[in-house]
Amino acid sequence: MPDLVLFQPDIPQNTGTILRLAACMDVCVHLIEPAGFPLSDHALKRAGMDYLERAPLVRHLNWEVFENWRRAQDRRLVLLTTAASGSYAEFAFAPGDLLMLGRESAGVPADVHESADARLTIPMAEGMRSLNVAVSAAMVLGEALRQTGSFPSRPHLP
Repeated sequence: MPDLVLFQPDIPQNTGTILRLAACMDVCVHLIEPAGFPLSDHALKRAGMDYLERAPLVRHLNWEVFENWRRAQDRRLVLLTTAASGSYAEFAFAPGDLLMLGRESAGVPADVHESADARLTIPMAEGMRSLNVAVSAAMVLGEALRQTGSFPSRPHLP
């Protein structure tokens, strides 16, 4: 199953929304520190509501710690970035992919960008710069879950 990765997020409301998404889709979120806000329940609660305790969250002290973990797990890093030419809609996702989103204010540094196994963008109307990071996470995670058959199973309602 794909996981989401947040690289040093800046905005607690976006992180809370992404944690809620992760809880609902039964995926793990990896958060690479430092964050641009205190990582407390209070900072995340407004957007994450009562879903936070159901969202699997793994905190990584910094990029190097995360990258060592990722390489030991032999998982593919897929960076979502405005600085890419490949569309997420044309990409073949795999179950173990790590879908990384950069800082809202600055994306990711060049060394992190270069470490990615794939770099994808979301096609948008001409003249538009970017989508909200939580919206981007939902769009790309939805496609990755669809392709890998990893949506959570839900019993059929009468």
